[in-house]
Amino acid sequence: MDRRNFLTDLTRTAALCAVVPNIWRVRSRVSFADDPFSLGVASGDITPTGGILWTRLAPRPLEPDGGLSGPRPVVNWEVADDDNFRKIVKSGRATVGSELSYSVHVDVDGLLPDRWYWYRFSTSGATGATSPVGRLRTAPAEGAMQPLNFAFASCQNWEQGLYTAHDHLSHEEIDLIAFLGDYIYEGGAANGVVRPHFGLEVRTLDDYRRRYAQYKTDKMLQASHALCPWISIWDDHEVDNNYAGLHGENSMESEEQMRTRRAAAYQAWWEHQPVRVPRAKSWADLTITRSIPWGAMANFWMLDTRQYRDAQACNGASDKVPCGNWNDPARTLMGAPQEKWLLDGIGASKAHWQVLANQVMMAPYDSARGPDTTVSMDQWSGYPFARDRLLHGLEQRAKNRTVVITGDIHSNWVNELTSDFSHPDRPVVGAEFVATSISSGGDGSATVPANALAVIAENKHIKWHNRQRGYVKCNVTADGWNADYRTVPYISRPGAPIETASRWHVTHGQPGIQKV
Repeated sequence: MDRRNFLTDLTRTAALCAVVPNIWRVRSRVSFADDPFSLGVASGDITPTGGILWTRLAPRPLEPDGGLSGPRPVVNWEVADDDNFRKIVKSGRATVGSELSYSVHVDVDGLLPDRWYWYRFSTSGATGATSPVGRLRTAPAEGAMQPLNFAFASCQNWEQGLYTAHDHLSHEEIDLIAFLGDYIYEGGAANGVVRPHFGLEVRTLDDYRRRYAQYKTDKMLQASHALCPWISIWDDHEVDNNYAGLHGENSMESEEQMRTRRAAAYQAWWEHQPVRVPRAKSWADLTITRSIPWGAMANFWMLDTRQYRDAQACNGASDKVPCGNWNDPARTLMGAPQEKWLLDGIGASKAHWQVLANQVMMAPYDSARGPDTTVSMDQWSGYPFARDRLLHGLEQRAKNRTVVITGDIHSNWVNELTSDFSHPDRPVVGAEFVATSISSGGDGSATVPANALAVIAENKHIKWHNRQRGYVKCNVTADGWNADYRTVPYISRPGAPIETASRWHVTHGQPGIQKV
């Protein structure tokens, strides 16, 4: 470019920036009407040398763009050795904008393995603000057999109860939290609920952003995020109830409409989660499948059983089988590429335990008494050939050192996994722990009806079932895996205590699950 023309264009551009409030202008000192860190902080997707640090500027979270407009603010971030920030080990600045809802995703690196750090964000200016402090724990070094303490949870419908379980979770001594989907619910405001949603059913990007903002204003959820790193996947309600690929709950909704809605939902999920996921050409194709190692002790395989699945068979809910195309071998829940990625990865992994972070229950539940069989078409039971292909692959690659952790169904389950559920004599090859919801389903109950217990007794691989709210806390060592089912008696009012409803143990390399 000619030097004179370049200088002329530069002068014109500078003059334009001075008189036009362009959204791409950067401002290091910004004034805010209210606290810009109203949605808290979070960390996640840890490595031995770092992780993702997250926040979002939203001084007025339920307004468009969180109440922000104009130039791009600059956010400062710091990582320290201590909670008083006497020794800063990493720091930097991030510029945020409206196209990503003023969210901050810092991929911090260069930290030491297997230790705790503290982090915070701040803004400069006359009304500069500092965020709450969060804790970041780095993963153990590659090859290290460091024990792991973690919890997993899912399903936190805002309307159906308080986040009492998150309050207790934020006081546990754990290294990380795995969240297995249904972080938000898409439905519109209802009557007679504990606390209503803001607005109608969400469909647009602004709708999803506002719904995430409403959920993230909850202080108990914020405390759970600040406690330790999260590793997260989505399920259906982050988009639309029981959606499958580009098939929505409303059968009249076109694939084009669903693709647009899915793009908005996936973008808003990414904007509000501390995740490291591959960049996609379209938000509608965002990929969340990834592996997260914990030294040599465990490897987490983060799965997506929504985006790539075939539509549910038969009536789409629970149905007597066989029916329709239910047992078509070509039908898939994860899609062929993801299935291959998972089995090849487990085959090559040297981790002591393989952990499948999964949305829907893998073990079948036949809800019919007697010789008939009725199963859920939305769970792995609705895709029997895909399930048995996976379990046969686990038998060959990681027999009795694989644990599946599951959410979705608002109740607790303990299941033994066999290599082929169509043949009851096949050997046990793994364990599945299913966590109840944080709040979805309301107060729940510690008592299971007698008729349900009779049905469950016919499912010999199911070892325990409970219908309270809560989460599962796990201790993982070289010898075994301990799972404590932590429950609260009610969530419709504050102050519920926490208790351990049941405890279970899996011995590494041995079949079966033992009650402790």
